[in-house]
Amino acid sequence: MDTALLNEIPSLDMSDFVKGNSVQKGKFVADLGNAFNTIGFVAIKNHGLDETLRAHLYRSVQEFFSLPEAVKKKYEFPELFGQRGYVGKGKETAKGFKAADLKEFYHVGQPHPTGAMPENIFPEEVSEFKTHTLEVYRIFEETGKTLLKAIAIYLELPEEYFESRVAQGDSILRALHYFPIENPDTLEEGAVRAAAHGDINLITLLMGASAEGLEVLRRDGQWVSITALPDQIVVNVGDMLDRLTNHKLKSTIHRVVNPPREKMKTSRYSIPFFMHPRADMDLTSLESCVSAESPKRYVDMTAGQFLDERLRELGLKK
Repeated sequence: MDTALLNEIPSLDMSDFVKGNSVQKGKFVADLGNAFNTIGFVAIKNHGLDETLRAHLYRSVQEFFSLPEAVKKKYEFPELFGQRGYVGKGKETAKGFKAADLKEFYHVGQPHPTGAMPENIFPEEVSEFKTHTLEVYRIFEETGKTLLKAIAIYLELPEEYFESRVAQGDSILRALHYFPIENPDTLEEGAVRAAAHGDINLITLLMGASAEGLEVLRRDGQWVSITALPDQIVVNVGDMLDRLTNHKLKSTIHRVVNPPREKMKTSRYSIPFFMHPRADMDLTSLESCVSAESPKRYVDMTAGQFLDERLRELGLKK
């Protein structure tokens, strides 16, 4: 990747991998791996989600979050540790920070859960919420599997390496509402919409948000604003893939900053898809990613153990 692109997110066309010839497929793999090896983020075109469905989804999500607090709390179940249903304001705090993020969110998981996975919970007040969230979940799960095939090839693993590890994985579609900040002067010190963090999962797929605010920490220490174009999604490496590859593929730190003062009283909506493996996936760093120059940096654990650890750090699990 040209070093000039370190100032922006590289844009790739997934159809080059799915439908392209061997040269196009090879270039997609190399460019994707190079981006994940350097900045940890990439923009993807021809990802499978059409604009009409995206608009319908956002409308359903906005309708839910506009409901009265008492109604939303009907769908909040603390015993689920925030893994399904509604999670209210002030409940999640980024690792290493004292002030809770200024957000509320709703989680949708596997349509047909297995094992210890909880069932989905859907708001009866918003008729299309279930239909639209499950349809986008299905599309992004397939898109994520395709991208993981390209990642496997880049890592010189069998193309299907991740397939059995993510089949019926505990992936999450998160509908986020960064609520209006009515009185900025009374905010707790350091309170922002989403403090700097890395995602827990393998990869994250993010469709365009309703407003700006997302920033990525570049390797030179500078924060860079990014926004997915209407025909793109932004995909980034999560902590689980970082651990598996011993930091060869980098979980990039990102945040959502508060809007300028004149826009404080406006909402921001965002809907990421967190691609998780099965809980029993071994995240022990691949031998091919460990060397004298890159000594092993992580202790061995399963995806389930790592998720449990992070939920406790976020304050969602005691």
